Amino acid sequence: MRFLSVTSAFSLSPHCFPLRVQRRTAVCQMRRQVKILKTLAPPLIAVLIALYPLNKTPEGCYALAQSAEIERGGALFSHACIGCHDAGGNIIQPGATLFSSDLERNRADSEEEIYQITYYGKGRMPGFGENCKPRGQCTFGPRLQEEEIRVLAKFVKIQADRGWLNP
Repeated sequence: MRFLSVTSAFSLSPHCFPLRVQRRTAVCQMRRQVKILKTLAPPLIAVLIALYPLNKTPEGCYALAQSAEIERGGALFSHACIGCHDAGGNIIQPGATLFSSDLERNRADSEEEIYQITYYGKGRMPGFGENCKPRGQCTFGPRLQEEEIRVLAKFVKIQADRGWLNP
């Protein structure tokens, strides 16, 4: 019903027309308001239905922001990491995959440890951080910003926990 009050602001002045015209104008305005309501109702209901399951949990609003961050992490992974770590594997060093078992065995099973390895490098993996040193340990390609590496580390940890089913 609130939509009707919003659209009523566009009504014509009742003092401008004779009584018969005023009735027709009122009927036309009422029809316009109903048409607007019918037009807006389905998309609004669809949005409410889509968001309802998220709001049932305490983390509902957080889940929306987190999914956007995961998508961004996936895009960064596809850009910077997929050449060696496609689907969580490792084409350079098979024992250092991004699966949970290998991350635990190599003591890199937390987001912070994944961040440190991605930033500074370790073993055959080059570092991707802006301030990565020594020079020979770092990538010769474009460097990533600290915040990008944090998002990437979070993405890798989530994918490792999922078993890399949906990279």
